[in-house]
Amino acid sequence: MKNINSILSAALLTLFAGCTATPEKPAEEAAAEPAPFVSDYPTRDRVEYVLNCVAKHGGLTYITQYACGCKIDKIAEKLKFEEYEAAQTVSYLRKMPGEGGGAFRDPERAKDLRKRLNEAEEYAEKSCFVK
Repeated sequence: MKNINSILSAALLTLFAGCTATPEKPAEEAAAEPAPFVSDYPTRDRVEYVLNCVAKHGGLTYITQYACGCKIDKIAEKLKFEEYEAAQTVSYLRKMPGEGGGAFRDPERAKDLRKRLNEAEEYAEKSCFVK
């Protein structure tokens, strides 16, 4: 009797294992799938962005938390973290008066970074319904 139970258990395990297994895709089909989006933004910077965004939009609610999290994800789709960080720095420091601020206002690279950050933020606001 014990031997029959062992055989039945093994047969059931084999049967169920076959039911839960996912068939492998052919190599051509697997290669055609787009790579998943991977962000290089550190968690600390994402959290800082979300907290600042939530504060700017009236405080912590489910909607602001979700929308602000969505917004940084959409910005990350458009800008690498290095570009985002440089654009943020240029945006903050260009407000400095005089020649010191001019170093961040006037160069073409600074203008291009600010423009790309503004475009990414506009895209994020449209995608995430943040006003």
